Amino acid sequence: MKKKKPKLAVWKFASCDGCQLSLLDCEDELLAVAGAIDIANFPEASRAIARGPYDLSLVEGSITTPHDAERIHKIRRSSKYMVTIGACATAGGIQALRNFTDVKEYASLIYANPEYISTLQNSTAIADHVPVDLELRGCPISKYQLIEVVSAYLNHRKPNLPSFSVCIECKLRGTTCVMVAHGTPCLGPVTHAGCGAICPAYNRGCYSCFGPKETVNTEALAEQLKSMGTPPADLVRMFRSFNAEALEFRQESTIHERED
Repeated sequence: MKKKKPKLAVWKFASCDGCQLSLLDCEDELLAVAGAIDIANFPEASRAIARGPYDLSLVEGSITTPHDAERIHKIRRSSKYMVTIGACATAGGIQALRNFTDVKEYASLIYANPEYISTLQNSTAIADHVPVDLELRGCPISKYQLIEVVSAYLNHRKPNLPSFSVCIECKLRGTTCVMVAHGTPCLGPVTHAGCGAICPAYNRGCYSCFGPKETVNTEALAEQLKSMGTPPADLVRMFRSFNAEALEFRQESTIHERED
């Protein structure tokens, strides 16, 4: 009897599709994995849709509308495992900047007929609405981490993902610390590894595309940045970017907003 292939589904919510493109960018690696799975739903790659249930669902994007708040529950019920991919799905994304203001005011400035716009006040992570089995951070995600996650679930093992910060990645590639050498503000000490420390390698501070790492100490980093002359307004901007709604970053940015 032919063994049934596991079903993989990829879902999109409020996002730019960049993390789905990271999956397509896997190319040779994806071809190797594709032979072991049945890609049942993947809007960025195909219009073909197979009905659930699904063995693994990859979810990109944040929840920003009442309709999506309902839809994510349906997807969760039809998925054995659910992995959220990217900053939008794990921390509200860049669109979570709306959480710090009045979204109705923005709508009135942008849309000719804002009364037709149905949206939530906040942009929130998928985990704020349903249980998730793993959060894969990044803006966009690392294609290598994604392949590792898919491979791990196919082989019934725990994904082997880094838990250290971007600072370790700087050390591994022999990059001089931009904070120490140049006094450049950098979020590397509090940011989850995954990018390979690209920005510090080009003498730029880390923008925290991969969000807060485990056991993060944003307070200590903020104090160091202030001692280097970084004003409160700049600290707010640093912690409110791709991962503005991540709890640790949201709390830290709010503290310095009060100081400004």
